Amino acid sequence: MTQAPEVFREAVAALRSVVPRRELELETLRAPQRLAPWSYAISCESTGPADVLATGRLVLLHDPDGQDGWDGVLRLVLYVRAELDRELATDPFLPAVGWSWLTDALEASGATWTALGGTVTETSSARFGDISGPPRTDDLELRASWTPVDAQLRPHGEAFCQVMSSVVGLPPVGVTMFGQRQGS
Repeated sequence: MTQAPEVFREAVAALRSVVPRRELELETLRAPQRLAPWSYAISCESTGPADVLATGRLVLLHDPDGQDGWDGVLRLVLYVRAELDRELATDPFLPAVGWSWLTDALEASGATWTALGGTVTETSSARFGDISGPPRTDDLELRASWTPVDAQLRPHGEAFCQVMSSVVGLPPVGVTMFGQRQGS
């Protein structure tokens, strides 16, 4: 088997070096094999303080020849899905806020990138008949891809963790949330 190119090995090592906050669980998963000659992927799952469940994955693609639209030889692809409460799901600003979770996280982490694009999708599902689960669910999906300017991907991995934290409503690291006050 051919050894992976140095830039890809360096990028994978950088992603593996990410240490998530304790509420997030990162795992390596099988990466898609047909998108690029070399690929690596991590997944994340978290439940926030309001029992919001989110799952996500970050896929690293490497093509030594590059691909149209990449503007480089590495590409990161992000997918995040989260349950929403009905009130938040009907907020007209939700798509813009969802996108800002990613752009703010990339900027705050110090990541450098180009060719960023993606979508924020809101879905609402109603269950009928003999299907298990709640009668109605609302979800947000954030899909994005971008080209890192180098193989130093730790900031990109940290941004992924920050997006997951934002999606489930975790406070910033070091901030403690107060419990709800009960009136007398």
